[in-house]
Amino acid sequence: MSDDQDLLLNSMDYMPNVKNILGKNGITFSKHYCTSAFCCPSRMSLFTGKCVHNTNITDVVVPWGAYPKFVTQGFNEDYLPLWLQEGGVNTYYVGKFANGHSIETYLDPPCAGWTGSNFLLEPGVYDYLNTTWAKNNAPYEYFLGEHAINITTKHALEMLDTAVNDSKPFFLTVAPAVPHVGINASGNGQTFYPIPQPRWADAFSDAKVPRTPNWNPKTTSGASFVLDLPLPNQTTVDELDKLYRARLRAVAGLDVMVSQLVEALDSYGILNNTHVIYTTDNGYHIGQHRMGCGKKEGYETDINIPLVWRGPGVAQGEITDAVSTHTDLAPTFLKLFGLPLRTKLDGQTIPQITGESSSKSSEHVNVELWGSADVYETMPFKGHVPLPDNVSNNTYKGLRIISDDYSLYYSVWCTNEHELYDMLEDEYQMNNLLQDSLDISNVPSGTYLDRPLSDVVARLDALLMVLKTCIGIECTKPWLQIHPQGDVENLKEALSETFDGFYSSQPKVSFSACKQGYIIEFEGPQSVMQYSGDISYGSTQVVMGNSSESH
Repeated sequence: MSDDQDLLLNSMDYMPNVKNILGKNGITFSKHYCTSAFCCPSRMSLFTGKCVHNTNITDVVVPWGAYPKFVTQGFNEDYLPLWLQEGGVNTYYVGKFANGHSIETYLDPPCAGWTGSNFLLEPGVYDYLNTTWAKNNAPYEYFLGEHAINITTKHALEMLDTAVNDSKPFFLTVAPAVPHVGINASGNGQTFYPIPQPRWADAFSDAKVPRTPNWNPKTTSGASFVLDLPLPNQTTVDELDKLYRARLRAVAGLDVMVSQLVEALDSYGILNNTHVIYTTDNGYHIGQHRMGCGKKEGYETDINIPLVWRGPGVAQGEITDAVSTHTDLAPTFLKLFGLPLRTKLDGQTIPQITGESSSKSSEHVNVELWGSADVYETMPFKGHVPLPDNVSNNTYKGLRIISDDYSLYYSVWCTNEHELYDMLEDEYQMNNLLQDSLDISNVPSGTYLDRPLSDVVARLDALLMVLKTCIGIECTKPWLQIHPQGDVENLKEALSETFDGFYSSQPKVSFSACKQGYIIEFEGPQSVMQYSGDISYGSTQVVMGNSSESH
């Protein structure tokens, strides 16, 4: 699992080993998503199988997130590696686990569930030339002068050897903090570009950020602070391209690491009996919508991420647009080991991997984030690019919904601004169909799927209402929570005119204030009405939802 790697800015094109060794012998997922485009929240969602609103780990620092919050929320006693160990599987970890996992906190308490571990710890997590490691919770060591990718590869190969020689089924995570921006990379203690290994130092010298329609557009787009971002000057553009090349040089080094791990599996004679998965924690933007460089937004650059998977029983050379999310990984791993699924997992098994019916695939992804935007992550920009005052208003709920007939992104910001993009016609999300809309009872005229746009938005908003508080099956079967009769399973079926009055009467997703963390009393209505079949839409309607459980 890499750190902050894009899919849509073509970084995977610079990983031929991942594409050939894994992709040509497995499945490449073109529509895999994280549900929160932020390091620690996304990672903890992956390892718990829960949406971020159910982990309540929403940031990379306390009190809203980081390793101490993971512990106080009780997940150090109840998450994937512990479940695997209970089922007789050995578990191993090499690399970055979570923000806030540091030389001060890694023994307070130790991260549970790992048969063997070699954790990359703060303050050396993002220092490409001076990483800090603690093997099996022993005293930590500094590796001054050794490149982060080299030392991660060394530790990973050693841990793989241990796993194989222990002669039990095993689960190994290798998580380099690459191509995340670096600390001390410039030699002056400041945040700067990733440092490549020497062999890649001058590679890809002509590469530039793809000049797509949403790249530093002349006209602003989006909502909230995004609408107020300034157009960068040429100096800033040159720096963005420089960062882009540095990231490509870093992922090229990760690509070699992948090939070395696969070669090792082959040398042990177990490659064809092993699932090998490549992914990242969240995506990344560089200049899209004028956003500089970073993550944390609901736009496709930040949430649509790499997932390449080879393994026994997995189709070879296939590219699928089936929708999957990081919350689906934990249940899929449990299924592959023949272990029971835990209750209240918010994801489901990925049928393309487990061999179940593909009809089980979802059409939706819920996206959520709390806090402030980090529009420019690196030192050359901070303090030199004027930013709007409202970057703290970066709390939002989003919905990504995809089928053969439609592809939409719908979001509600904490400012109660709305966004809706028809991504079959507008894949770069430049034409917000709800521009200037603070009240979706007054949707602009227009049609979509041969229905008035207002009726489509009413359905999307009700679906988002379910997803923003869902637990367990509510997250994977959200339409069933609105239509308990089971006769509506997707947006197209929900658009029947029969339901127009019912959806127009639904409470709407909204916020009463922008907050830096998940404080439920500021998050507006929490419940959706269930369709009872009563065309009067009166007192027979049933209210469902989660109002305050374990938040």
